[in-house]
Amino acid sequence: MEAEAPPPPPPFNPAEQPGAVMPLGYFDPLGFCKVGDEQGFRQLRASELKHGRVAMMASIGAVGQHFFRFPGFEKAHGTFGAMLTGEGVLGFVVLFAASGVLELAWKDVKGREPGNFGDPFGVNMYNEEMRDKEISNGRMAMISVLGIFAAELATGKDAIEQLGF
Repeated sequence: MEAEAPPPPPPFNPAEQPGAVMPLGYFDPLGFCKVGDEQGFRQLRASELKHGRVAMMASIGAVGQHFFRFPGFEKAHGTFGAMLTGEGVLGFVVLFAASGVLELAWKDVKGREPGNFGDPFGVNMYNEEMRDKEISNGRMAMISVLGIFAAELATGKDAIEQLGF
């Protein structure tokens, strides 16, 4: 008798991946990730993680620049207002170059989850709970940075000045 072949594995389901957290669970209202499209999901997840990480840093910068200025950048005002000064343009060029270097350095490794660039500090915290937290915080930071930028464009005040300080 022939041995029965094992059943094929179930198709890739993006709803079962990290990031499907409460209260929304798996949220893809425009249907970008189809069941079975693992490569497409990996690309979108890697982009989401990179954008979330940048937004987390940008939110800290947008708030922190009110209190701390690097020497030579004292005249730069706000996030977008800084682009009206020579120092701000220089800072933008430096940040743009640093982002390009990081983009080239951080490559996804086949066989790892999207956005897993290893454990550079040896803290062994790259588990599912921390991945969910990173994705959630990145999503919140993207929304927060959009709000900070929109408020500054509307009023000309930086993130802290919006609060009346």
